[in-house]
Amino acid sequence: MACSLPSRRFLGALVLLPAATLIACDQAVGSASAASPSPAAQVAAAAPAQAAPPIQKARFNPAVAGSQGGVTSLAPLVDAVKGAVVNVEVRARPRRSAAMQRLPPGLAERFGLPPGFGGQGQGPARQGAGSGFIIDPSGIVLTNNHVVEDADRVRVKLDDGRAFDAEVMGRDPLTDVALLKLKDAPGNLPAVPLGDSDALRVGDAVMAIGNPFGLASSVSAGILSARAREIGASQYDDFLQTDAAINPGNSGGPLFNMKGEVVGMNTAIVGGATGIGFAVPSKLIQALLPQLKETGVVRRGWLGLSVQDLTPDLARALGLEAMKGAVVAGINRGSPSERAGLREEDVITSVNGEPVESAGGLTRTVALLQPDSRVKVDVLRGGKAQTLEVTLGTRPAMNGEEEVLPRNASASAPRRLGVQLTETRDGGAQVVAVEPGSPAERGGLIPGMVLVQVGDQKITSVADAAQALTSAKPGSALLLRVRTPGSDSTLLRAVEVPER
Repeated sequence: MACSLPSRRFLGALVLLPAATLIACDQAVGSASAASPSPAAQVAAAAPAQAAPPIQKARFNPAVAGSQGGVTSLAPLVDAVKGAVVNVEVRARPRRSAAMQRLPPGLAERFGLPPGFGGQGQGPARQGAGSGFIIDPSGIVLTNNHVVEDADRVRVKLDDGRAFDAEVMGRDPLTDVALLKLKDAPGNLPAVPLGDSDALRVGDAVMAIGNPFGLASSVSAGILSARAREIGASQYDDFLQTDAAINPGNSGGPLFNMKGEVVGMNTAIVGGATGIGFAVPSKLIQALLPQLKETGVVRRGWLGLSVQDLTPDLARALGLEAMKGAVVAGINRGSPSERAGLREEDVITSVNGEPVESAGGLTRTVALLQPDSRVKVDVLRGGKAQTLEVTLGTRPAMNGEEEVLPRNASASAPRRLGVQLTETRDGGAQVVAVEPGSPAERGGLIPGMVLVQVGDQKITSVADAAQALTSAKPGSALLLRVRTPGSDSTLLRAVEVPER
């Protein structure tokens, strides 16, 4: 769905909080210089953890907060919650295949591939560190997706020195939320509750704790600067803005209110600026948690249309008195919206009674609804109000988005072969990524190639390619006909189909 984006200059300054600094695994992880710390400080290896006494769930009573010199001290709040804030150390596989190095610079862009495919490949492995917080004494931890994506190993360190390996229970790249489960946790870990971010007002005091530049359990405080910020990260932007000091390594750390409740997860900063940080609101995290716990992925409701904000000029042109809503600019063929009778130039004003004030608001509202659910959509059509019933579909992965599989689900055929495909402009299937050491790489596939034929089946779309690859006999050698970048001729490639 369409939504307004910030200026290009602003987006250039906006950065996700990196998980400290990612470096090759064969390099030592050093500590920052005491005299002049590097902007990309590295996390020093921690000493062996010592046994710690059991810690009960963190509690904070604002009525007994201390004060010195007339200024309220946050020390009681820090003491109550810091035990639940953790460091997340990650060993991650590279995001690009070594095969991509064979593409000459500039060639990738000519064929619609992301810039950089022609550059130098990344090292064999990466390390980094971010933050997180425990939300259940059994060892359930929340952090950012960008901290743990591509992770081969995740190690979580507590404030008391204990450390646990962790598995990724679920991820949602579109909101940058990930859920971890600590292995062999004792069951009585300190935990912090999720609060109501909707109750926050601009100007309310907030506090952040995290692992900036590898400096564990660093505390900063400030106020809520703004709500519902759209920063161009995804269609589901609804960030809290704060001036509490947030830096690289704070990724995934909690933003607390003065009751000791987590009201946000620190995610992004504006590079080169101070006092501008963004956090995923706790209400959004709470809405995603059931799916992340149950299946490991988030499936969203989908209308299948494109919308834009209702502006005063559009309202006047459409003969409307309404000033808020989402104007339908296009309808996807065969989509839930088309089947329900929605039309272009309809103005959507509410969904299930919840007012819709903008295109982004409609996108977020529908995304939190379950696929296959029936909803009532109120529209203005030709100045007259109507109510339509729509059975929502499941939002598909859009171009360039990562598709996350449900936990314990079998990988699709392209994933098992180690190849990622995208639709070409003329409807073909183009290779955009090849996993190192995969059957696809061993078979000679490289990014930029277009699949023309798989076995006996001609390929006209990604769906065709997926179906042909799925139907191939496990353990067989599958013959592919491919077209290489910059050439109209085709080549033959043989790829071994892995066992299911």
